[in-house]
Amino acid sequence: MPVEPSPTFWDFDDPRLRSGDDDVVGAGADLEPGTLLAAYRHGQFPMPDEDRLLWFSPVRRGVLPLGRLRVSRSLRRSLRDYEIRVDTAFAEVVDACADPSRTGAWIDDRVAEAYTALHELGWAHSVEAWWEGRLVGGLYGVAIGGLFAGESMFHHRTDASKAALVGLVEILRADEDEVPTPRLLDVQWQTRHLASLGVTEIERNAYLDRLEEALLLPPPPAFADA
Repeated sequence: MPVEPSPTFWDFDDPRLRSGDDDVVGAGADLEPGTLLAAYRHGQFPMPDEDRLLWFSPVRRGVLPLGRLRVSRSLRRSLRDYEIRVDTAFAEVVDACADPSRTGAWIDDRVAEAYTALHELGWAHSVEAWWEGRLVGGLYGVAIGGLFAGESMFHHRTDASKAALVGLVEILRADEDEVPTPRLLDVQWQTRHLASLGVTEIERNAYLDRLEEALLLPPPPAFADA
């Protein structure tokens, strides 16, 4: 089971108190494990902006309803090529996601070290796609109760990141008959690519309501036993 770190010194305001259409709800603080967990529990996540941290709670949040994942015929065929593993190469997944040659790369050393520390405490997880013994795709994120907050994904082979996403959804649904409400898969923002897989947008307040319910749920077995 995850180890609860020391509490943060920072206060995170309720994003419901924010007006306007700005996704940024704060700046500063740090990336200590207790700070990150407090932020996610308040519906916020960090991204670096030069020498400071910005904290986001999108006005329109991207979420993937677990029962609405779209698996095309071609993707279904591709899934046969991949072995899905959990938490066997967390650092390697983060490094691949942080590749500075990627368009829009934003993960720096501070972020990589912070989420690795969360992983060591049992709060951050990787879902990996392996092909012929090689890591060729994956994603990582933070799991708190019934929330999985996806941070980033990568692929080095066609459909490898999609295969990891399918694996994640299967993990989150593994014991769905035993939990009162579906778990929450947060992807931060909807993109055209993610929309093609079933990601939709919900208003900030609706997300925060869903988050409150999700935090009361147990983690899926694959993460609870990690």
